[in-house]
Amino acid sequence: MSEHASLRARVYWWLERPDREARGPRLLEIALILLITANVTAVILETVSTIYAVWQPAFDVFERISLTMFIIEYAARLWVVPENPQNRSRRAWVVTPSAIIDLLAILPALLVLLFPVDLRILRAFRIVRLLKLTRYSPALGMLLAVFEEEAGAFFAGFFILIVMLVLAASGAWLVEHQVQPDAFGSIPAAMWWAVATLTTVGYGDVTPVTIAGKIFGAIITVLGIGMAALPAGILASGLNDQLHRRRSSMQAEFRRALEDGFICDAEEVEIEDLRKSLGLSYRAALQIRSEVEAEVQARLHLCPSCGRSLSDQKETSA
Repeated sequence: MSEHASLRARVYWWLERPDREARGPRLLEIALILLITANVTAVILETVSTIYAVWQPAFDVFERISLTMFIIEYAARLWVVPENPQNRSRRAWVVTPSAIIDLLAILPALLVLLFPVDLRILRAFRIVRLLKLTRYSPALGMLLAVFEEEAGAFFAGFFILIVMLVLAASGAWLVEHQVQPDAFGSIPAAMWWAVATLTTVGYGDVTPVTIAGKIFGAIITVLGIGMAALPAGILASGLNDQLHRRRSSMQAEFRRALEDGFICDAEEVEIEDLRKSLGLSYRAALQIRSEVEAEVQARLHLCPSCGRSLSDQKETSA
């Protein structure tokens, strides 16, 4: 292996943590999490004028340091992509959700150099750096995977919502524009009422006053309950499917480890790493292990208490 490839493999080991028990990569991961958290905190505090006026130089220095660190991280992750056994294409990596989030984390600050905009307004977009935590949180990673896999279903749901929005605004304009020209004078103006009603928010600042308008509003309100539940149902179904697949992966790993009837220390470490990467709780993994062990013992005719073959015990007793 060349010196260049060896260095790249080393950087990949530090960034992607193939060995999850390694202390160095773990400390680097904690440092990046703290840096992301500090950046989000800084963005929030910068919106307080009294704090920003006093600490502006410190905020500026911290932003330059953070931007440099995130650019180095992005470039390093792009460089070590060929070391990933699952995806060796840099072009494919650039369009992955985690890579897009990493790019968005540095893009607002870089745009300051190209476009004359209010720096504080553009800095507010740095709040997207909070999404970088999905790389280190299995739960957030699961949610991101659901959005990625169910993108078609979410698009279909929002498309239906847009169609309903246009129909509701059109109907409200038709029955109310003569009585309330300020609120329902046009279809675009009526869309505010349609959005508030379909999302079941109902601010109450714009309401129908005619009998036909009230009947129409009641129908739209009922339909809005179902429309609001549609994305939630897609999300819940996707999360359940993700959790089921992760549990299936854990079951497959236990079955592989128990092929010889017992789990050795090396296999215990691999199983624990898989549990952490899948975001499963220790209790859930223990339950899966008990189920698989019972299944394997029944298949191999092993004693549940001592793990020895029942046929050997019968021969010994005989």
